[in-house]
Amino acid sequence: MNIKIEPFKNNIGASISFNIKLIEPKNINQIKEALNNYGFVCFRDQNLEPAEYLKFANQLGKIKEYPMLKDLENHKGITVVERKENDKGKSYGEGWHTDSSYLSKTPKYTCLMGKVVKKDQGQTLFASQLASYEALDQKTKDKIESLIGVFSSAGPISITRLEREAERGTGKSKDFLAEHSIVKKVGSRKTLYLSPGHTIAIKNLSEEESKNLLNFLFNHQTKKEFQTSFSWEKNTIVIWDNHSVIHSATPFQGRRLMHRIILDA
Repeated sequence: MNIKIEPFKNNIGASISFNIKLIEPKNINQIKEALNNYGFVCFRDQNLEPAEYLKFANQLGKIKEYPMLKDLENHKGITVVERKENDKGKSYGEGWHTDSSYLSKTPKYTCLMGKVVKKDQGQTLFASQLASYEALDQKTKDKIESLIGVFSSAGPISITRLEREAERGTGKSKDFLAEHSIVKKVGSRKTLYLSPGHTIAIKNLSEEESKNLLNFLFNHQTKKEFQTSFSWEKNTIVIWDNHSVIHSATPFQGRRLMHRIILDA
């Protein structure tokens, strides 16, 4: 059975109509092709138990440990992403970033499933880094082609996980530093790989030049024309390619709970 893929505006993101419980190997290839083309995909109305969710994710890639928070009890590989009624800080993941870019081997995909979601409660913004790279002028493309970024787990986005780390943290929150090329390939296209929440410097540039270039690229990669806004519902699953989109949670109040899995390709 083929899946039905409907791209969102400007080909940033796509909706897939399919019952994940019926997934076949050829459908996995179709999903990966859609991720190459659109950066993220969503599946509505997927009532999966944790074991079923893990089974599906295992077909997409190798499940990767998230080093900051303990796993869901009895379900290794699932991280609980939660905002509680009495939380006072920012929502978890509020601020532009790409997941776990401070690891030496970064996750290719992230799966996020809405478990407790009230109507009109919060959105996730996605920004296409395929589109942002392609919009750069040639001089800038040539300048950044071989540059290496420095990514830190103690970057600005780390403040959004403090309340959850206090409850379920692993104690590793400031231990990770990695270096990655800031231009990657996704399929046949190039993409800008920078995480405003994690990237702290560009190697082999002076501090001032590094800061100025990062500020320019951060502002560029989050322009409105590269963005789309996704609204959550209970039992919705979103999968995104961390090499071709960055994302940010939007502010909201009240309790919301998600199950997240990160994957190597």
